[in-house]
Amino acid sequence: MTTRRNVSDQLDAAARGEKHDFKPKAGEKSDIAPAVPAHVIFKLLGFTLAMVVGPIATYFLTVDLVFGGNSTYAGGLAALMANVVLVGYVIVAMMEDQSEAIENAEKDKKSL
Repeated sequence: MTTRRNVSDQLDAAARGEKHDFKPKAGEKSDIAPAVPAHVIFKLLGFTLAMVVGPIATYFLTVDLVFGGNSTYAGGLAALMANVVLVGYVIVAMMEDQSEAIENAEKDKKSL
């Protein structure tokens, strides 16, 4: 059974007339750092390029040279290469996440 929410209690800040000032307070510097580090963007762009170029290149290089015109096997190998790139990205992302946690733990130890 569904429930009915009272929408009048959940008005957003603009509807209630509240104003938010997003300017930094006096004496504080504004944070202009990017939300995502550059090395993460470059890594994502690299794997995106590998995901596009890898399977297509694998298909066209193997369809005639390796499999003698059999496009089914070449397509299967291209799909396998797409999965290899995907698994590689997941592994790299997990290793990066673990390395950041280890670095933060070392910083905490040094600060004590």
